[in-house]
Amino acid sequence: MVVRLKYGRGRAGRRNHIQMKILVIDDHVLIRESLQGVLREWQRDAAILEASDCRQAMQLIEEHTDLELVLLDLNLPDGDGFHVLADLQERYPAISVVVLSASKDRDSMLRALDLGALGFIPKSARRAVMLSALQLVISGGIYIPPDILVRRELPSPRAEAIRRRRSKVSPSDFGLTQRQLEVLAHMMQGKSNKMICRPLGVTEATVKTHVTAILKALNVSSRIEAVIAVGQLGWKLPGVGGSSQPNRHDGD
Repeated sequence: MVVRLKYGRGRAGRRNHIQMKILVIDDHVLIRESLQGVLREWQRDAAILEASDCRQAMQLIEEHTDLELVLLDLNLPDGDGFHVLADLQERYPAISVVVLSASKDRDSMLRALDLGALGFIPKSARRAVMLSALQLVISGGIYIPPDILVRRELPSPRAEAIRRRRSKVSPSDFGLTQRQLEVLAHMMQGKSNKMICRPLGVTEATVKTHVTAILKALNVSSRIEAVIAVGQLGWKLPGVGGSSQPNRHDGD
């Protein structure tokens, strides 16, 4: 499956006024109430709408053309959340959609991202993780939960042998430079080229060149596939918490 990543397509990252309009789609009232608390902590003045099924959700979306963010549960009583996601992508591409799911299924995550979701947040995620994920999405990135990206393997001699073999493969074996590893670390957070170039102090074109080289080295065709490959390899990448100073030897 080819996963198409789309960055910064929502209006949320471009609005200057304080209030944001958000729609929460979930059939469980307790979940909606819990999300209300999280969203109020994140955007105190947000206008938060609620829908318990697909029909009500689409009605609210049609009535509120200034919606910026939709939090979507995949399991709804009157329809498939994936169909809702596809419909939103087709009819309302300016709305940022984040999937909230009780499932931690990797295939569901890939399908949601392929359909245009800008994030996939497990309902079991800690409050701080959810807040950070929403902020990343609204800033133009894509949130991908790290634990979903790692394949779960049953303990067995064969699985252990594979794990040990993978652990011996280092980034240098793929010919990746230190700068490319820094770019890759930001990619693991779902950041766009524009978001990556600022802390690294390089141009967006330079980041694009590095991303192309990373995909080629890992023998993958998309960012999502690269993130999954790195998750399986178990590499420890450079920290991306703070701003980096430009590297004079970057060559960029």
